[in-house]
Amino acid sequence: MTEELSEYTFEEIKIGLKKEFSVKITEELVNDFAKISGDFNPLHMDKEYASTTSFEKRVVHGMLLASFFSRIDGMYLPGKHALYFSQTLKFVNPCFLDDLVTVQGEVIDKITAAKIITVKTQIINESGQVLVKGKSNVLVRND
Repeated sequence: MTEELSEYTFEEIKIGLKKEFSVKITEELVNDFAKISGDFNPLHMDKEYASTTSFEKRVVHGMLLASFFSRIDGMYLPGKHALYFSQTLKFVNPCFLDDLVTVQGEVIDKITAAKIITVKTQIINESGQVLVKGKSNVLVRND
């Protein structure tokens, strides 16, 4: 996958700057994440088991979704000059296989002396429901 890499400097970043991208959550993506993370909980992996729960179908790992926040900061806000060093998370609603999710980031604060930006992060589904939300802090490097 070829991505366009942003190269914002701290001075170029303005409060209110927004970036987003969309991802289709496939079974392959969920299976790969289970292998990487070691989380094979049947709620995520077993269709029959998941059908007996209140969710009625497999639920995507929340941390799979949250991992996309690394992409929003490392590729877009600010991109090349990012040192992504903290993230808060709140899992609000479940995500399911074959959902199309949109990952959004918006710069909401800048600390000039430290060259740190705060990015409001969230992931929404096609219905506009917030699935995951939080804030990231990113040092904008000078190199």
